Amino acid sequence: MQQSNAWSGGISTVSASAVWVGFALVVGVMGAALISPLYALYQQAWQLQASDISMIYVLYMCGGMFALLFLGRLPDRIGFQKVLLCFLLLTLAGTVISMFAWNLPSLIVGRFMVGISSSLITISATAGLAALAASGSAGVPVNRVAMLASSLNVLGFGLGPLIGGVAGQWLPRPLMSAYVLPLALGAVGVAGIAWLKLPAEAQSGKQQLAPSRLQWRDCMPRLTWPVRADSMAFVLTCGYPFVAFGVFGLYASMAGLFLKQMIPWNGPVVSGGAIAIILLVSAGIQLLASRLRVHRCGGLGMGLLVVSNALLVLNLHMASAALFVIGVALTALGHGMCMLAGMTMVGRIAQPDNRAGMLSTYQAIGLLGSMLPMMAVGWIADHWGINAAVTAFACFVMVLGTVLGLAFARHPRMRAVC
Repeated sequence: MQQSNAWSGGISTVSASAVWVGFALVVGVMGAALISPLYALYQQAWQLQASDISMIYVLYMCGGMFALLFLGRLPDRIGFQKVLLCFLLLTLAGTVISMFAWNLPSLIVGRFMVGISSSLITISATAGLAALAASGSAGVPVNRVAMLASSLNVLGFGLGPLIGGVAGQWLPRPLMSAYVLPLALGAVGVAGIAWLKLPAEAQSGKQQLAPSRLQWRDCMPRLTWPVRADSMAFVLTCGYPFVAFGVFGLYASMAGLFLKQMIPWNGPVVSGGAIAIILLVSAGIQLLASRLRVHRCGGLGMGLLVVSNALLVLNLHMASAALFVIGVALTALGHGMCMLAGMTMVGRIAQPDNRAGMLSTYQAIGLLGSMLPMMAVGWIADHWGINAAVTAFACFVMVLGTVLGLAFARHPRMRAVC
């Protein structure tokens, strides 16, 4: 079957290999955001402070950054199937540790392991789908691989907080039962990848060196900066994931703590649903807004994040369910448009010889946006309360987002027609 017909033919044309790799991607990242709606329950069970919650989230993100900086080239060196299998197993191990965690340090260990593995699962599964598509054995056109991988990645991250929220709201012993389904699905994914027989054309890791031989250089960070003429454009571009990741991080780590100040109905299922909505709507708007000029998409997206954070502060005093729904919707739309504009500009600025390094730089700055502000939020919440912490964060986003959005929309590199 021709590639042009494979996509339109529906899921029945997708090969078993691609299905298993896609399934492994979904279940592999499912546990990443699973814990978000459970943070408030951990706080009650262990008498944690807000800074303890932010530390759990930040150290999970540290695991993701560690994998991005030091292990991102493993699929190219030893093959995506080996890497995918290895880090699916690490995800299961981290999930088991989280499930039976007895105190804060043990939970942090489990989350750090999940952070490392979720990044490598995303990288290796995406590389696997690309290799299968390039070999003609996936049943999916090559030009659709990035979109397919991104959609599956968001689906996995979105399902995690939904499962965690339902378990936290209605199941007995939620801090254990929430992990049962992800463990079972993860075990199925491990079996599927372990028994997967790849076509010869889809094998990766065929470098000049033998795939089993690694050098220390393979684990060195590859952060790259563009030429001087594009430096300011890249600074503005990297500011977008910094703000967008930070806004999402506030919901992912602190929603269970501040939602009860804002709306009459709350609990794990509410915070988990809000997180899932942000992820899923963000992915959807990236498809719908793909035809917008990048400066308009970026300016509008950052403007929506600024407005959503203003509504967040307002709702701390008004406690309106309607404002909460509107704020979450604007956050999701702004997050998606900011990520679309940022990734579009990285593709525009990067050259073939530095694309991977610039993507690593872009993603690393985004991860810093999830880590540094959340550390500050946790510290402020410990000393002056969660309302003060959320207000300080939202004001920071409003100021930085306004400056970034205006500068991004006016910069000639973003306004150029490509």
